[in-house]
This record gives sequence, C-alpha cells and structure tokens, in this order.
Amino acid sequence: MFFGKEVRVQLTGQGKEAYLELKKRDDKDAKTLLHSINRIIDILKENPQFGDPIKKQLIPKKLIDGEIQNLYRVELSNHWRMLYTIEGTQVEIFCFVLNIMEHKEYDKLFGYKKF
Repeated sequence: MFFGKEVRVQLTGQGKEAYLELKKRDDKDAKTLLHSINRIIDILKENPQFGDPIKKQLIPKKLIDGEIQNLYRVELSNHWRMLYTIEGTQVEIFCFVLNIMEHKEYDKLFGYKKF
C-alpha cells in the first residue's frame, strides 16, 4: 500500500521478454539478475517512486511515442537497468516495467556516447 492505495507491478513489452529470457537461463548471472529484479518489484509495491525519476525532456522519443508521461530508472545487479512508468487511479497505482536491459543498451536508448 502506498498512501492507502494498492500498488500493482506489471512487466510489459521488452521488460517482460527480458524477464522471461532470464528465467530460461540457468547461469549465475541470470539468477543474480532475477533476484535483483524480484527484490525491486517487492520494493516498488511498497514505494512506486523508489527509482530515479528521469526528466521529461530526457525521456527517449521511442518511449514518449508510447504515451509515457513519467519514467523511472532503477539500477540492477551486473550493471543492468530497469525502466518503469507509473499510472494510477483513485483506488490503485500501476507500475509498468517497460525495459530490463544491460547498461550498454540503456546508454544506446538514451543516446549516451562513450568517450
């Protein structure tokens, strides 16, 4: 519950695909990442604003076209990142996990370049 509202966390799109791919793997890195993701999901159920908010002008156009109004970033183990958005009603809050990606993919999505 967050401010008296139930919080639901849902994996969507690439976030869901990445999570399912990690579940298929049996290596140590995949297990570590899954543990990290599940831990963050539990935290989001208590505090959906846990992640670092991304300024609206920095939200990638690819995500804005999907009508994203806000975006949060959470660091996962092994330098991975998770991106999610928050939507709500008077009764409940939804956290939609949009992306789970390696740091390199995250940099590419946001247009960051290596120097």
